[in-house]
Amino acid sequence: MAGGSMMGARRGALPRMAWALVVGLFLGALFTKLAVLFMPESAPRHFLTTAVSASLGPLSIDLIAVALVIGPLTINLNALSLVGILLVGLVMRSWF
Repeated sequence: MAGGSMMGARRGALPRMAWALVVGLFLGALFTKLAVLFMPESAPRHFLTTAVSASLGPLSIDLIAVALVIGPLTINLNALSLVGILLVGLVMRSWF
């Protein structure tokens, strides 16, 4: 019986992690904008707001009747993004 309830918990884990990642990245972007606006030019501001970027795309799909181009998709990751992901993960862990 306990194995069946474990499968139900695992089935929802991947979408929950994806949502935590997306919401955490948005929260980290908000933290970054606030840090740029309100922190004076200093070493901590530079450390917290320096980003590493990864880009994918553009991705084109041609299905004869419909052509679709998606991209480029860019992810900017910095220290405040990691803080946002961590905070959302902790909140979601306490809820579920």
